[in-house]
Amino acid sequence: MKAIIYLFVFIVFISCSSPKSELHAYPIEGVNLNQIELTDQFWLPKIKTIQHKTIAFALEKCEQEGRMENFLIAGGIMEGQVRGVMPFDDTDLYKIIEGAAYSLIMSPDTVLESLVDSLISIIAIGQEADGYLTTYKTIDPTNGPAHWCPAGDRWEDLACSHELYNSGHLFEAATAHYTATGKTNFLDIAVKNADLLVDVFGPGKNPEMPGHQIVETGLIKLYKATQKEEYLALAKHFLDARGDSTIRPLFGPYNQDHLPVVEQDEVVGHAVRGVYMYAGMTDVAALYNDADYLNAVNKLWENMVNKKMYITGGIGALHEGEAFGENYELPNLTAYSETCAAIGSVYWNHRLFLLTGDVKYLDIIERTLYNGVIPGISLEGTEFFYPNALESDGKYDFNKGHCTRSEWFDCSCCPTNLIRFIPSIPNLIYATTANELYVNLYASNSAEIEVGSSLVGITQQSNYPWSGETSIELNPISSSEFTLKLRVPGWMRNETVPGDLYHYTSESTLQSTLLLNGEKVAVEAIDGFYSISRTWEKGDRLEINFPMEVKQVVSNEKVTNNLNHVAIEYGPLVYCAEEADNKNENWAVNTESNFKATYDTSFFDGMNVLKSESELTLIPYFAWSNRGVGKMKVWLPLE
Repeated sequence: MKAIIYLFVFIVFISCSSPKSELHAYPIEGVNLNQIELTDQFWLPKIKTIQHKTIAFALEKCEQEGRMENFLIAGGIMEGQVRGVMPFDDTDLYKIIEGAAYSLIMSPDTVLESLVDSLISIIAIGQEADGYLTTYKTIDPTNGPAHWCPAGDRWEDLACSHELYNSGHLFEAATAHYTATGKTNFLDIAVKNADLLVDVFGPGKNPEMPGHQIVETGLIKLYKATQKEEYLALAKHFLDARGDSTIRPLFGPYNQDHLPVVEQDEVVGHAVRGVYMYAGMTDVAALYNDADYLNAVNKLWENMVNKKMYITGGIGALHEGEAFGENYELPNLTAYSETCAAIGSVYWNHRLFLLTGDVKYLDIIERTLYNGVIPGISLEGTEFFYPNALESDGKYDFNKGHCTRSEWFDCSCCPTNLIRFIPSIPNLIYATTANELYVNLYASNSAEIEVGSSLVGITQQSNYPWSGETSIELNPISSSEFTLKLRVPGWMRNETVPGDLYHYTSESTLQSTLLLNGEKVAVEAIDGFYSISRTWEKGDRLEINFPMEVKQVVSNEKVTNNLNHVAIEYGPLVYCAEEADNKNENWAVNTESNFKATYDTSFFDGMNVLKSESELTLIPYFAWSNRGVGKMKVWLPLE
């Protein structure tokens, strides 16, 4: 009996003392858009355009190109061959559903909600009994999409088959739909597919990796929705095993599969794949408290921001391979700067902020939102940029065969990525810890946010990005003590971007002001935030003014094509000269050029336009190419 007791104690001791993977959470928590009512005059119309125009337009394109038919053919409801030319065509529907789900929170629409449920039912038809879901493989594994992968069975050529990429977007969309609606009809499809991946991949199983990353972040989102830790473990496995030539032939730098991820310190290869992977690595760094992962993403971020990022926040210099170039290789006329890559950069930077609280990530987010993402879609919402050139001669067809915006592309990842991303932007506005409320972005909205054990109502009124004036009213349910952290934008702190890739030619002397209940507050920005710690009462009101002025920006001299050129900014916006406003061929400026900002209500829906004494007119870069084909420059020559 005594021996049995000793054995029992030994087993208990071993089970208690054995190292186990202890999971953590991000120290800062984002505020979900379910808690926010957006009223902003800049962002809300863009979200409504997506909801009421772009989604319908994209679904019409998808129907014309057989996206829905592929699911019905795969499920045996229709007969026929696979339609479309890309192995990831299925994801167009996933991304449209994701964007529709987010937009329904901002603006409920029973017709759109029913349409989404119909699309989900079509997707369910194409799923195989064991959960597999890639329609072109199901329809005919011997006849893959045109000019893409060799034909083959499941998982046979993951370097290009995009089967795991398809799963990743499925998981991202399904969790978004579940969060937005509470319905499980799409989540059930995703879980069935994820369970299959867990059975097929992992240590001691199929050793292959995704050729195009996103399944990692998708699995982690699905883990958060279901609490199934095997999804998180598989995501980490896909990252841990990357770059390990002892288990499989490597794909190489194009797929970020040349070194183990914790040894990578330079952003290389396909830019979208890269930032999607870095976002997944940041999730692992946070959830597993993994110092090696954090060290790697820090090095990768420093390399990208200091050596490989456009002034717009865009990334990826090369058309060949849709890839990052060499350090400081940032051409303008032939810039790639893919819209999807800018979106991926925002996803990555938001995770880094939630992990560290560092304002520099929010500065990159703001720059990228206004200058790297929304240029990808026309003001009407039905024409798109895949690459985003920083210069146009009106002749070079930089945009997949066009030198202006295009209605659609054979590879339609960017239009549908914009559809899923833009309605989710309110997710970025606020964040919290147990005793802190962060205001990260300025946009008119009302929200109810839990700060510790207190429920706090907050209302913003702002005319950002046209003006730096914002009022904020706080209405806690009862008196609440916490710290309000108001981000001071990088441009207000005389910092173009973190690091030395770009800088303003002179420091502004303008000072921001902060009033609390009508009285001026003497507060200094610490680490990029105005932090106010006090007991907040109902009706407490803050008035912030970040005064804007026209600023000239120069590049690091190692960016040789920008030597003797300047870019012009006003507030968070990068400006450009476009032929529609400037028939004179001489677009040169000098260091003394005096631009005046005027809010022009006749210019599209109204925006700040800059005009100089030399009659040069500049418009926000995101608004260019909405008036036909013409020349454009972001970097203007110095006289």
